[in-house]
Amino acid sequence: MRIAELERNTKETQIKAKINLDGTGEAHVDTGIGFFDHMLTAFAKHGFFDLELKCTGDLNVDDHHTIEDCGIILGQCIIKALGDKAGIERYGFYYVPLDEALVRSSLDISGRPFLRFDTENATCKCGVMSIDMAEEFFRALAFNAGITLHVDVINAKNTHHCIEAMFKSFARALNMAVSYNDKQIGIPSTKGVL
Repeated sequence: MRIAELERNTKETQIKAKINLDGTGEAHVDTGIGFFDHMLTAFAKHGFFDLELKCTGDLNVDDHHTIEDCGIILGQCIIKALGDKAGIERYGFYYVPLDEALVRSSLDISGRPFLRFDTENATCKCGVMSIDMAEEFFRALAFNAGITLHVDVINAKNTHHCIEAMFKSFARALNMAVSYNDKQIGIPSTKGVL
């Protein structure tokens, strides 16, 4: 089983996280931000990852530190759980429609962190959790996991639908990328390392 557990403590947040990449989608999440908890639970459920995450943050300031730092620790957990990455699919992509929203996530567990976050087609206003904070989360996760990640909003009007489709499409794309490929022998790279 590919499992990683980490703790991260700063003056702004205290976080404990555990992920099982070969789980069933069970989640126990408490960040103090209800909508963000809902998104992380959806991530676990639709990616078939078991996730435990407890964060105490400076929510009296705002949600930025909590959301970004959760992205940091989840990225670190993912890359730790993957180990040497031998035999994994490496690439993943997935479209998720949610009512009027349509989001595509494409990723490469390449060791080269990058985020392209295209919300040009989103006409939604900032709601409970802003599009900006979703971007901060995915940037922190991608850079700490060494993932090249493209999140493209093809269409959206409702903030809730837009962000939820992001988390679900990312979850499915990540599930595809971390899955084992029976034909893949060793590290999936001509360099021999990711």
